[in-house]
Amino acid sequence: QVQLVESGGGLVQAGGSLRLSCAASENIFNFNTMGWYRQAPGKQRDLVAGITSGGIINYKDSVKGRFTISRDNAKNTVYLQMNSLKPEDTAVYYCYASTGARVFWGQGTQVTVSS
Repeated sequence: QVQLVESGGGLVQAGGSLRLSCAASENIFNFNTMGWYRQAPGKQRDLVAGITSGGIINYKDSVKGRFTISRDNAKNTVYLQMNSLKPEDTAVYYCYASTGARVFWGQGTQVTVSS
């Protein structure tokens, strides 16, 4: 069973930065796409950023220019650098990995941005 272990969440003031990490238990080239979703209380889970095995990246419109997704293939890890954080970025952030046939999820990490 694939395991995705997230870290890096926390409490930060508006305008601050955090970097989330997602370490996979196996070679990340096994996945077509990896990335991050987030879910705020009472809202649906939304895609924040994704990166394919070929390096194609997409972002949610509201985070473009502030968030950067990257991957370190040697460490089997995907990162989400979050700058200029806003209170509306507050959510539980979930790492995901997709083979096309299956999707695996991390346990989630809380990000709280205070105003």
